[in-house]
Amino acid sequence: MTDLRKASDEYLAVRRRLGCALIDAGRLLPDFVAFLEQRGVGHISTELALEWAARPSDAQPAWRRLRLGVVRGFAEYVRHTDPATQVPPRNLLPGNYRRVAPYLYSDGEIATLMAAARLLAPPLPAATYETLIGLIAVTGLRIGEAIGLRDDIDETSAAVDGARRQTRRAAGPLHETTLHALADYGRVRDRQFPQPVSASLLVSIRGTRLCRSSIYATFPKLLGQAGIGAGQPRRPRVHDLRHSLAVRQLLDWHRQGVDVDAKLPLLSSVLGHANPACTYWYLQASPELLAVAGDRLADVLGDLP
Repeated sequence: MTDLRKASDEYLAVRRRLGCALIDAGRLLPDFVAFLEQRGVGHISTELALEWAARPSDAQPAWRRLRLGVVRGFAEYVRHTDPATQVPPRNLLPGNYRRVAPYLYSDGEIATLMAAARLLAPPLPAATYETLIGLIAVTGLRIGEAIGLRDDIDETSAAVDGARRQTRRAAGPLHETTLHALADYGRVRDRQFPQPVSASLLVSIRGTRLCRSSIYATFPKLLGQAGIGAGQPRRPRVHDLRHSLAVRQLLDWHRQGVDVDAKLPLLSSVLGHANPACTYWYLQASPELLAVAGDRLADVLGDLP
């Protein structure tokens, strides 16, 4: 019988060395192993994998399918050392993932959001959320990458390393104004906690690493104060700041007349996309972007004999 907890640690370590971020799997797989341990089971079975994947009971089909996919990958790894392992078949659950059209923030809306954050009390959360919003907006970091950053800005290369993605520069070279903003935030944080509680760049009111649940609770309040998203079919998200950066960059390239296909690998690197196809999705994310691309295509076709 395989020690599943040890095997899960090894599996995650191997895949991360291959360059996989494993943000979801890194959270979900230990939970699945704990679920099996509570059942007193030492083997992976399709039946128990399905039971675990169905949690919580009100989960969306796409989320259940993602959870089962995490188990399937781990089971493929374990079965080489434990023949009793059952690998859940593909397409066992419905619920193909469909991207939701992002809310694209304007520069003015981002500034208004940051101004709303400055009104939070006490001063540390105000500075933390203003910095978080600005950092994601100018770097395209994922939330997990932003809160995983350590307080070790590399001023020599003017870049920040993402704790969850050590194999890449999280957002490439940072602008001087961004470095100054991070330094200003550091001074606010350090006045509150002269002896650091955590090595994280962004901290909570207790000095610990900022957590997702706090962000998801606070961000809707900031949207309301900023008057953003009212009357929209879906509420804007923090993650849409990342989408907005990508679309703005593509718009700039189209308007400058550059070869966007040649530039896309650069944007993929900045966004941390292992597959450039993920970056191509942004080409259809904005009606404005489609219109600009269409105008460029019309110009090209108009030049043809």
